[in-house]
Amino acid sequence: MATQQYKAWSVVIASTLAFTVCFMIWMMFAVIGIPIKETLGLNETQFGILIATPVLTGSLIRLPLGMWTDRFGGRIVFFILMLSTIIPIYLISKCTEYWQFLVTGLFVGVAGGSFTVGIAYCARWFPKSQQGLAMGIFGAGNTGAAVTKLVAPLIVVGFGWAMVPQVYAVMMLITAVLFWFFTFSDPAHKVGKTITIGEQLAVLKDPKVWKYSQYYSIVFGGYVALALWMTKYYIGEYGFDLKTAALMAAAFSIPGGILRAVGGYYSDKFGAHTVTWWVLWVSLVCLFFLSYPQTQVSITTVKGPQTFHIGLDATMFTIIMFTMGIAFAIGKASVFKYIADEYPHNIGVISGVVGMAGGLGGFFLPIMFGALLDLTGVRSSAFMLMFGIIWVSLIWMYWTEVRPVKISRHHERQAAKKDVSI
Repeated sequence: MATQQYKAWSVVIASTLAFTVCFMIWMMFAVIGIPIKETLGLNETQFGILIATPVLTGSLIRLPLGMWTDRFGGRIVFFILMLSTIIPIYLISKCTEYWQFLVTGLFVGVAGGSFTVGIAYCARWFPKSQQGLAMGIFGAGNTGAAVTKLVAPLIVVGFGWAMVPQVYAVMMLITAVLFWFFTFSDPAHKVGKTITIGEQLAVLKDPKVWKYSQYYSIVFGGYVALALWMTKYYIGEYGFDLKTAALMAAAFSIPGGILRAVGGYYSDKFGAHTVTWWVLWVSLVCLFFLSYPQTQVSITTVKGPQTFHIGLDATMFTIIMFTMGIAFAIGKASVFKYIADEYPHNIGVISGVVGMAGGLGGFFLPIMFGALLDLTGVRSSAFMLMFGIIWVSLIWMYWTEVRPVKISRHHERQAAKKDVSI
């Protein structure tokens, strides 16, 4: 008979594999959306809506999925979720009209809800001291965004974009079967049947939940948005072909997934607040440089006009994106460490709320990127927008987490001085 430790690690490994495949499918339009855009003649805003549509469903469904995970268990919910997406994935290959892609994209987006199910399912198999690591390992399934950028362009070039959803549909079916045979259930992980839906939803009144949602809308929502947007960004900004652009974009997606486990380890060691605080600062610095548009400056000198070019070349741009990908990966784990520490008995619901906020960030941001590009004609306006969002988050964190600690320590020092004087 399998030991509890064996079951725990088997669950994590199988769930991580399943989440990786789900994330590959969730990010599929980041690659196939480019030839579809050319075929349908879409503008930048329409393209943003196209690639973000699956993210909308995957975001909105996270709260009910979290509640069902708490109630029925992660194994059965995850399995049914995967099965429900197979036919919609295949139907994408048969679409010819813009509205058809949007409708099928909504159904395929259910795959994105797998995160909320898996994060709660995996966490409950481990003690509190290891939950950050377990959730970080599972979250490494975000690497599916990078896998899609490596695999899908090869399929598109060799067989056409329609072959991608057909291959992915078969892949999802195989993954669902493997998941079922290598995972386990534990009745002790379910919430009591006496807990009502209203009691589960009471967490929505907690302001800390909304604060963590804001953090996650950056480190995960921003990750999803940029993972969807970067292939096209490289094509437009630096003139790369589809394969090269997708490969370069993977430099952001790969660390954004793989290093999430590292974020879980450091969150266990140093605490969720410390790690998240530095993640946001590193991201802010990266976005400061990414925000600066390609600029030609002409200066009148004694020798006549001198023109200088200011802007990031493809190499420096990729290095900064790689750095930010690392920060986002660590931040995704540290935000969920907050949840595991403060809400151990209803991780499913809380992760559903926070995950929904992160997913909605991944939905709205690509649309806003496209709208800003149509409005301003400046591609780096996407990074300007994210810079402002992170700045607001840092202010929020300072006033709610950093400053109260400073005040508390000040009062403690004052009290200690009084004791000494007495």
